[in-house]
Amino acid sequence: MRALCRRPSLAAAATVLLTCLPVGRQDLSSGVQVTAADMASLLLVAVAATVALASHPARALPTRALPARAVVSARAVVPIRALVLAPVVGAAGLAVLASPDVLASLPGYVRYLQVFVLVPLAVLVTVRDRADTLIVGGAIVGAAALQGLVGCVQALTGTGASYAGERVRAVGTFGALDVMGMASVVSYGTIILLAAGLAGRGGRRAAAFGGAALLCVPLALSLSRGAWLALLGAALVVLFVHSRVLAARVILVGAAAAALLGLGPGAGSDLLGRRLASITSSVSQPDQSVSDRYSLWLTATRIWLDHPLTGAGPRRFAELRDAYAPIELSSGSDADDPVNGFRRLPLLSPHNMYLLTLSEQGLLGLSALCAFLGAMAWWAVRAAVPAAAGLLAWQGIDFLYGDVGGPSTVVTSVVLGLVLALVARPATEAAPRPAPPRRPARGPTRWPAGRRAGRWAGLGVAR
Repeated sequence: MRALCRRPSLAAAATVLLTCLPVGRQDLSSGVQVTAADMASLLLVAVAATVALASHPARALPTRALPARAVVSARAVVPIRALVLAPVVGAAGLAVLASPDVLASLPGYVRYLQVFVLVPLAVLVTVRDRADTLIVGGAIVGAAALQGLVGCVQALTGTGASYAGERVRAVGTFGALDVMGMASVVSYGTIILLAAGLAGRGGRRAAAFGGAALLCVPLALSLSRGAWLALLGAALVVLFVHSRVLAARVILVGAAAAALLGLGPGAGSDLLGRRLASITSSVSQPDQSVSDRYSLWLTATRIWLDHPLTGAGPRRFAELRDAYAPIELSSGSDADDPVNGFRRLPLLSPHNMYLLTLSEQGLLGLSALCAFLGAMAWWAVRAAVPAAAGLLAWQGIDFLYGDVGGPSTVVTSVVLGLVLALVARPATEAAPRPAPPRRPARGPTRWPAGRRAGRWAGLGVAR
């Protein structure tokens, strides 16, 4: 408890690490899955609220009566840029009030606030200096390493999620029901290590780059095409923010390497080759999963057209799906792993966070979400923070073909909070330092007549 009081960021680190606990067999009939990481996120919010209240000066006292240090600390705990979260709260609240079934939309509203408001704001409050940033970032990298190790073992021993009739897909401790979970966490760790390698020197740089390269192995074994594309875009953003010249060189070398691989016989296993080839054929000859995703996107658009401003209400996409879905949409997707066995999962979301928000919260909700992400992206580029820009780029790209859901969602909310902490405090506000004491001015030294002033006399410097 003493360590937690001195370093509240330990609560955020614990929240990330608790997502690595195996979830076991899940009962989807209950509708709401509460994990240990969700409980830790509640503790994180409570700790952040305590820190904010303890650091805020009493309102009854005038500002002039307070010490300068108290005023600065109160302003630094919750920066003014945190107001970017206010439109997210308001738009989601209006969507609940306008929903035909308020009680059904209320759990979705609470979950949305947890992911995009409460946990990010708590991380912003608890991450106060460089040490806190290293604690939370290190927890994310540690979780990525653990999940990647478990995923590699699953792929090598055939105990992962099923793909093409074989259990060779690496999913970490999240299981086949959250097939994107391991890929997301591993991608976060890779981006953080890449940014650390660019900022480090010597052995630290080599260790960071080596760790990022190792994390690419379980990411490849996850067979997640979306995570591959998102990581490629995020890496380019990190390089661009760090150095435009370096980014241009990497793009040229990468293009040449891709041309050679395309002309050559190919490398890697046949499974990875077929998965890579499916990316280019997703438009002309989409497979069943891609075709279902296109149908779900069309369904979300149709729902929004009937509820343009405030949407149909949080968590109502699944209820309205069958009324708006095209006939090509299949009844569900198959999931199979050693823990949960074979299951037929219903398609309850459009697998696009922007379209999900548009259908359930309308234009107001989508505008608020885009304003939140766009403001952080602008601050990250302006302040030249490669890690924040890369994490935000990965999340923004991933939201094009994925949404929130599953145990790994808590890690996503902590990552958003870390990005907000890195960009919300300007340099002058994040590290306030007292002004050095002023020394009394001294006049020029008058040397006695007939005496040499020495070598300093010609520079006007007192001896």
